[in-house]
Amino acid sequence: MQNIKVVGYVPSEYKDIVSNDALAFVAKLHRIFNPTRQNMLKKRIEREIAINNGILPDFLPETEHIRNDDTWKGPAPAPGLADRRVEITGPVDRKMVINALNSGASTYMADFEDSTSPTWLNIISGQKNLKDAIFKTISFTSPDGKVYKLKPTNKQTTLLVRPRGWHMVEKHLLIDGEPCSASLLDFGLFFFHNAKQLIANGFGPYFYLPKMESHLEARLWNDVFNVAEDDLCIPRGSIRATVLIETILAAFEMDEIIYELRDHSAGLNCGRWDYIFSVIKKFRNDARFVLPDRNQITMTSPFMDAYVRLLIKTCHRRGVHAMGGMAAQIPIKNDDAANTAAMEKVRKDKRREVMAGHDGTWIAHPALATIAFEEFNKYMPSANQFHKRREDVIVTASELLNTNIENAKITEQSIRDNMYVCLVYMESWIRGVGCVPVNNLMEDAATAEISRSQLYQWVHHRVRTTDGNVITPEYSAKLLREEAGKLEATGKYPQIQPTVDLLLTQVTGEKYNDFLTTLCYDNLVVGSTGKL
Repeated sequence: MQNIKVVGYVPSEYKDIVSNDALAFVAKLHRIFNPTRQNMLKKRIEREIAINNGILPDFLPETEHIRNDDTWKGPAPAPGLADRRVEITGPVDRKMVINALNSGASTYMADFEDSTSPTWLNIISGQKNLKDAIFKTISFTSPDGKVYKLKPTNKQTTLLVRPRGWHMVEKHLLIDGEPCSASLLDFGLFFFHNAKQLIANGFGPYFYLPKMESHLEARLWNDVFNVAEDDLCIPRGSIRATVLIETILAAFEMDEIIYELRDHSAGLNCGRWDYIFSVIKKFRNDARFVLPDRNQITMTSPFMDAYVRLLIKTCHRRGVHAMGGMAAQIPIKNDDAANTAAMEKVRKDKRREVMAGHDGTWIAHPALATIAFEEFNKYMPSANQFHKRREDVIVTASELLNTNIENAKITEQSIRDNMYVCLVYMESWIRGVGCVPVNNLMEDAATAEISRSQLYQWVHHRVRTTDGNVITPEYSAKLLREEAGKLEATGKYPQIQPTVDLLLTQVTGEKYNDFLTTLCYDNLVVGSTGKL
């Protein structure tokens, strides 16, 4: 293949995934759209410079006509997407794919992003797993001999796929000498192999789009969709995409994002954890936006409540889904009281979402499906709640930026907890595991990003804890080494030392990488090929 080079090792069982035709399709998308992608990333830097110079985000005057126009709508829901009341999400390993599709959830979001560590083997095996599921040939036998297969059922769980964000590259595939866009690789391989079969199955190629910061980035995705559909002779509008509103900048452009996707839109989702991360990240150098202990930042916090209300109103005004956020809790074994308390938190959260007007919600564990279904079935008898237009809602820019939280606290334990989450998650990530249970919560890149960004923010502003300690670089580094020492002593974390080295660069208040995933990417252990 001309100027297309696979760097990573490809086991024989995955060679069909990276066939010449499939890679030629991905290369076409990359060559057409990578220059625009790179320009979008430059625009992100320009916006951040403006914020650091005191220019806070606001609704765009140049797109006011789109926001004020009541005549345009998104498309009617595609097959399998009218009722999305319970969506399960998770990585793309073979067992997870089978269990998720067997879970009884309305949909399954197969995640190549926050819950998958992008080793080359994870990426190509994940694509193989999804293809086998779509073609009904998937099975898995565990080391103890247990066999997993898809259940025969009249109610099929609808599949959606989340590719990696625009900021990521895939260094195992070089096109014209440069790493391929990870977004275009994940999308392109899945679409090439499965789009026609999905349509034959009565569905379509459906996606979740992460971490966008502007409607121009949505326009780029829409252009990709148009080219892909035309190239494979698939009708325009076959693709549907739900956009995660998980950056503070995208919150000011919800109407515009739906408008850009138009015939491909399947609504918006409250990506709550990444949204909190984005607020901390974008305003990390502004002392007015210092946030307290992560546990104090709830969906009733002023900026979070405003974001939810605006998203529901915007989506229903345009006739598309307004999806709720993730319940990170997982069942707690051997402690009935703690498990009951955790499940009650999930129930209250799901009740709040459905009563606010959301059309569906996310869970990370199949055991939570029953609770989520009970709440949505009780309060949402229809397939969705598009009829709840929330015309009473008016959200201002100042409300979206109101991060004041009553009785805010930051303690030494807050610092240690954040460090523990970062260390455990990052260590697992560079070993190839992107979804990690920590303290009875399912942690992924988004929740680790909150912890990492808070550590930077607190030390950067020399915040004083409620214990009376000023968070200096020396104090922060001391606590980090103590927490790392505890983990190292267990012998369960073989990559703890490179993890400490990486995290140390982020907790002195000076250096801040855009994403943990880009910070850690070169340290990924990639099967038999070693480190990148």
